[in-house]
Amino acid sequence: MARTSLQLRADAQRIWWAGVRAVLPERLVRQHVRVNAHSLIVGAASDGEELGDSFASCTAGVEVDLRRVGKIVIVGAGKAAGAMGAALEEVLGPKLLDEKRVDGWVNVPADCMQPTQRVHLHAGRPAGVNEPRPAGVEGTQKMLELVGSLHEDDLCLCVLSGGGSALLPAPVPGISLDAKIRLIRRLSAAGADIGQINTVRRPLSLVKGGGLARRCTAGRLIALIISDVLGDSLADIASGPTVASPTTAADALDTLQDLKLSDAADLEPIVQFLRQLQEEDQTAGGTSQPIRTQVTNLVIGNNRAAVEAAGREASRLGYEPSTVSTNRPEGPAEDVARHLASMALHMRSAAGHDCLISGGEPTVRLVEESQRGRGGRNQQLALAALTHLGDSTGIALLSGGTDGEDGPTDAAGAIVTEEVVQAARERQLVADVFLCRNDAYSFFSAAEGLFITGPTHTNVCDVRVVTVEKYSRV
Repeated sequence: MARTSLQLRADAQRIWWAGVRAVLPERLVRQHVRVNAHSLIVGAASDGEELGDSFASCTAGVEVDLRRVGKIVIVGAGKAAGAMGAALEEVLGPKLLDEKRVDGWVNVPADCMQPTQRVHLHAGRPAGVNEPRPAGVEGTQKMLELVGSLHEDDLCLCVLSGGGSALLPAPVPGISLDAKIRLIRRLSAAGADIGQINTVRRPLSLVKGGGLARRCTAGRLIALIISDVLGDSLADIASGPTVASPTTAADALDTLQDLKLSDAADLEPIVQFLRQLQEEDQTAGGTSQPIRTQVTNLVIGNNRAAVEAAGREASRLGYEPSTVSTNRPEGPAEDVARHLASMALHMRSAAGHDCLISGGEPTVRLVEESQRGRGGRNQQLALAALTHLGDSTGIALLSGGTDGEDGPTDAAGAIVTEEVVQAARERQLVADVFLCRNDAYSFFSAAEGLFITGPTHTNVCDVRVVTVEKYSRV
C-alpha cells in the first residue's frame, strides 16, 4: 500500500525524534557513568551496552578511587548541561552527595532550567538568544572561582554541550562583552564555520581554549561532552574550556583576513589586541599558564549516534534507509540542499533506498541586517531544497536542529512536502525571494511547513530526514 504524503511527513518526524532521543543527556550519562563499590567509572558502557564506533573519542573505563577523593564539584555549560548535571547527581546517589560534599555551578539557557539537588543551575542567557549576556559572564566568574578553590584530592566533573560557548563568556581585560558579540555576529554573517569562529574567539577569552582547566586546582578534572561539532573536535566543542588551544593569535588574524574582516572599523579594538598578543607570542612565548590538573575529556554523545538511531527507527517503520554523518564542514546550506533534493528525486524513481538520513551543519551567508528576514540554517536548507523538488509528490524532506532551535526563531527547522509546496503556490509565495533575504521562517510559516519542537535539552548538530514513496507507486 502506497504511503501518503501525510504518512511520509509523520514518518520523517518520528525518525528525527528517534535520533534526538538517543542523545538525550540523561540517557547518555547513565550509559557512560556508574558507581561500582568504591569507584567512579566513566567512559565505559554500563549494563552490558556497547559504545560502538560513534564514540571513538571516548576513552573506555576511566576509573577513580572515591576513597581518595575529598570533594566533588560539578561545573559546565550548554543546552544539555543542566540535564547532565542532574543525571550525575542521580548516578552518584544521596550517600556520595553527602560524603563528598558535592557542589556545583552550571550555566544553561533560561528555558533549560530544572530541579537539581546540589548543582546550582544558572540562567546564563534568555531563551532563544544564542549570544553571550552579562548573566553568563557573572556565572562564568562564579565557576572559575569554584574550580580555583579546590585541592589536590578533589575531583572536578565538567559537563559540556552545544551552546556552551555563548554560556561561558569571560572576555579578556580590555575587550568588552559588546565587542565580542559584535565580532561573533560579523563572523557568522560572513559565513564563518565553527572552526574559524573559535580560532578568533579563543584568544579573547579567559575560559575558552583551556582556560577553565588552567584555573582548576583539583587533582583531576573529567569532562563529559555531548558534541555539537562535526568530527568531535574537542577544541571546538563549547570552544574547548578543558583543552589547550591548538591555534594562536596569528591564526586568528589570518582568519579575519581570509574573511575580509581585518579592516572592519568596529572590530579595530579586537584586531589591535590580537596583534599585541601575537607580538607577545613571538617575543616571550605567550602568557598562557600550563594546565596542571590531570584532564580527561570524554565524548559521550555526537551527531553520528543520533543518525544511527534514526536509521534504526526508519528500518523499524519499514523503510530501507541510507545514513551518513559528515565529520567536516559542509559548506553553504544551498549546496547541501541541492544534493539532498537530487538524492530524494533519485530515490523516488530508482530501486533501493527510500529513506535518507544525514547529519551535519551547513553555513548560511547573511544579507545586510536591514534586508534580512527571519530563519536559520535548517529553514534555509529546506527552502533551498524546495526550489529543486518540483511539486514534491511522494517526497517529505525535514531538516531540524537537534537542540530545537534554528537561528533566532521558535522553530527547529522546516519540512517540505507536497502540501507545503501547494500551499506556497496558493499564497503566491516565491521561494527565491525569501531565500535571498534569509526569510525562510516567513515562507514556511505561511505554507505550514515549520517544524517546532521546543527545547530538546540536547545538541548534536542537525539531522535531516528524507522519506519517499517510489514513483511507480505514486
